[in-house]
Amino acid sequence: MKDRYDVIVVGGGPGGARAAKHAAEKGASVLLLEKDREIGIPVRCAEGVSESGLRRVVEVKDRWIAQVIKGARLVSPDGTVVESYPDEVGFILHRKLFDYDLAVAASQAGTEVVTKAYVQGLTMDDGVVTGVRMTHMGRARRISGSVVIGADGVESRVGRWAGLETRTPFGEVETCVQMTLAGIDVDPEVVELHFGRQIAPGGYLWIFPKGRRTANVGLGISGVYSREKKPLIYLKEFVERRFPGASVLTMIAGGVPAVPTLKKIVTDGLMLVGDAARQVDPLTGGGIVNAMLAGRIAGRVAAEAVQEGDVSTRRLSAYTKEWSKVDGKNNKISYKIKKVVGRLSDEDLNRAARVLLDVPPEKRTALRVFKAVFLRHPKLIVEVSKLFV
Repeated sequence: MKDRYDVIVVGGGPGGARAAKHAAEKGASVLLLEKDREIGIPVRCAEGVSESGLRRVVEVKDRWIAQVIKGARLVSPDGTVVESYPDEVGFILHRKLFDYDLAVAASQAGTEVVTKAYVQGLTMDDGVVTGVRMTHMGRARRISGSVVIGADGVESRVGRWAGLETRTPFGEVETCVQMTLAGIDVDPEVVELHFGRQIAPGGYLWIFPKGRRTANVGLGISGVYSREKKPLIYLKEFVERRFPGASVLTMIAGGVPAVPTLKKIVTDGLMLVGDAARQVDPLTGGGIVNAMLAGRIAGRVAAEAVQEGDVSTRRLSAYTKEWSKVDGKNNKISYKIKKVVGRLSDEDLNRAARVLLDVPPEKRTALRVFKAVFLRHPKLIVEVSKLFV
């Protein structure tokens, strides 16, 4: 490592790797720091993404795709099953390979990638972020940078160190746990989503196939409910009922900030990307494509700002404005819908499922599902209108 770079990216996930790549392609000298020993490990993700979303941000490689998904099975609290086979195709990724290749692409663009690099703080000069304090292989270092990009996940400390307000209300954090199960019977081309207070209160449970006999099975519940009963207990109960005797290959846990993007994601010399900026979809919890979109914008803006010699909040706010146009508005709408859905009782969900059964499976797109459910329930229309006015 050198002592100085134009751009320092903290975090080697999809958002950080994209930010590094696009900054380097714009001519900036870039350092990407990852605290773990290997990019892509551990995998803390359900690994699902839409094909159209992924192709929006990267040229897809076959080796990333564990399973192609062609349909969804929605299961209401009373067991009503709604099959959906829209035109949209989904992918279940091999995240380890996916993240690794994104880091390789950043390196090939000119980024210096360093693993086992633990960032302990920022360096500041009169309120302006000027670099990072970090430890690598037992050696303490201070690395200067014109712009630091924090892509260090939901637990992000980078933004907090810079004085940004990053706290998320406990009830707005989805507490998630997931097992990768083997030796089970699943439909390899269909994901399952289960809803209900007894299954996953304030959230949902997913079964994402990774082949004929393997799947990611997990759930996310509102932080409010996790106080009463641990997410792992809900998941174990489900797995014991549905997949008795399954082999558990991996188990992961983490939090998803189901909130709109932070009001302020830049300050003098610093930008936040991905989960660190709360750029996940608040309704689904998905954040891979969002982080990559944000990373692409942030990397380009950071490089341009360095070249212009202006890394002020005002200059870096070009990233905030562009993010708002590209996906920020969708993020806010998704949050409003999530607030309504979170108020639905199990009986509301059961009625919604019965309504959907009247819609042909091939026509159960996200938009038609929304219309079919909400337009036939006056109570829901009132709830939605309160949030959008």
